[in-house]
Amino acid sequence: MEIQDSQFLINNSLMNETAISSRDNPIFKRLKKLSESARARREARMTLLDGEHLLAAYLDAGGQPHTLVRAASFDASRFSLQASRCQTARIIVLPDVLFAELSPVATPTGVLAEVAWLTPDASGAVPLVIVLEDIQDPGNLGAMLRTAAAAGATLAILSRGCHDPWSPKALRGGQGAQFVLPVQQGVDLVAWLQGFAGRSVALALSEDGDFYALDLGGPLALIAGNEGAGLSQAVCGAASLRAHIPMAGRIESLNASAALAVAVFEALRQRRR
Repeated sequence: MEIQDSQFLINNSLMNETAISSRDNPIFKRLKKLSESARARREARMTLLDGEHLLAAYLDAGGQPHTLVRAASFDASRFSLQASRCQTARIIVLPDVLFAELSPVATPTGVLAEVAWLTPDASGAVPLVIVLEDIQDPGNLGAMLRTAAAAGATLAILSRGCHDPWSPKALRGGQGAQFVLPVQQGVDLVAWLQGFAGRSVALALSEDGDFYALDLGGPLALIAGNEGAGLSQAVCGAASLRAHIPMAGRIESLNASAALAVAVFEALRQRRR
């Protein structure tokens, strides 16, 4: 019976597929814009997910794809298992060469999904907010959102200079974080910090304050800056406190993503007492 059910899914998926072979096809053009343009993603409030894992995470978060895309060489039976969860999605098949033009990685996964942005509800827990200034690298940004979500952060605030958190590469770095962690983009950080009803801590290498000596209970915002330039003076000045993460080794600084990971999990450790 299970074999028959599996074969039915495969046959049903194949019957509903639309093959596209031209770059001039309007569907392909739309997907190409979403893969390349932050403006197109912002205006449509849609993006492309790359790979089965991200698609599964999106579905688990309650989302439903608009379009599923399969590379012609990708196994149809394997694809049908994901397609069976996407009842309203249009399914298209692309030649591998066209699929590669949409993929954010050198070795395409074989599965893409056109999806709407999700807007997770804010948690009712004591606020633990990450505030990011001008994070440029999409992998770094995605990793920071993933780390924050894993530590129980309730909100992510991104400055205007941050990379698009819904870009395919940032989504790969986040591995589903954008589906569960509320994210606000294009925020004036100084104004936001001035209105935050809690303690805000700027992670700044040159400051004398020891981060580990701080009480991180209560409403808290942790502020991390650009990979090279760090935090601006204006944002540092708007924070309640400025502190550095002590390092025992002979190294100049931590990667921005690593520094945030240390800070947000120290906050989690203290809150579990």
